[in-house]
Amino acid sequence: MGAGAVSVEKMPLLTSYKLGKFNLSHRVVLPPLTRCRSYGNVPQPHAILYYSQRATKGALLITEATGVSDTAQGYPNTPGIWTKEQVEAWKPIVEAVHKKGGIFICQIWHVGRVSHYDYQPNGQAPISSSEKQVSPKSQHDGTVSVYSLRADSASTRFRRSLAISDSLQETPSKPFMKDSANDRTDEYGGSLENRCRLAIEVIEGVVDEIGAERVGVRLSPFATEVDCWDSNPEALGVYMVRSLNKYGLLYCHITEPRMVYEAGKMKIPHRLHAMRKAYNGSLITAGGYDRDEGNKVIEDGYADLVAFGRFFVANPDLPRRFELKAPLNKYDRTTFYTPHPVVGYTDYPFLGSSEYERN
Repeated sequence: MGAGAVSVEKMPLLTSYKLGKFNLSHRVVLPPLTRCRSYGNVPQPHAILYYSQRATKGALLITEATGVSDTAQGYPNTPGIWTKEQVEAWKPIVEAVHKKGGIFICQIWHVGRVSHYDYQPNGQAPISSSEKQVSPKSQHDGTVSVYSLRADSASTRFRRSLAISDSLQETPSKPFMKDSANDRTDEYGGSLENRCRLAIEVIEGVVDEIGAERVGVRLSPFATEVDCWDSNPEALGVYMVRSLNKYGLLYCHITEPRMVYEAGKMKIPHRLHAMRKAYNGSLITAGGYDRDEGNKVIEDGYADLVAFGRFFVANPDLPRRFELKAPLNKYDRTTFYTPHPVVGYTDYPFLGSSEYERN
């Protein structure tokens, strides 16, 4: 059993965990989930209810991805944190989560080349690791997204300090890190070390601003979206976590590869073993987990915490349902990214509610 292993007498997901200075009451994490309901890139009052619904004492919640500058946007109605208005709009949301006893972490991001002129200030081309174009993508509503770009090597562009949440989660620039999308010939391209250089510089910059104990990092070495994949994702992941060891970060959050169909059912590949072994800190895993799989990886020491995305969207009381082994609400994919302030956002029923009983 690994460093995160726990006693089999308890439901592992519901055991406490010391994450830096934070005392977590359970290991069920709300991961960053883009919801496209921050009109004009400003967090809205309905987010107060959404996040507070999912907060409990000692729970770890991570915000939806939040833009660090006016060049960072690539999706409609996603929040930012580069203006005073945005910062002020986040404050009552953070306060509501804290009132419930939750720990709230802000995920900061920059979408890089996954953008379009329409999202950029003055209609300029988006920032990218290269001149490679992203293929047009069909969206859930039937529209097609077309991406345009411009190259930029400024490593300080994405740095942002934050004083309103408990911590920051940094999502490094995947197009720089992955060899399918990075064709640069300068110090930010070519070798694995060079391709990871920007990510490490950004992380170091944020650490210098607010302290390593308030910084987490999310890595997706196996992700293949928007024409962005790596020929050796395990090596990429191991290199990054070893590079992070020297900082003493709050945690590293790594997503599994896509689930695979095997022996008549969908299975999680579980390919984080080498990264778990190489990383010295707390590890969060995510990617298709249910209660039983989550309990197993905690019990085995494969991870310290488990993030549940779609299940947490549809079940604001997810830890309680796990505790009672209660059935889960079914999620509705068609409302994941629709801009409605209630439908598919804050209207999923709790256990014992009249809506739940009717279902």
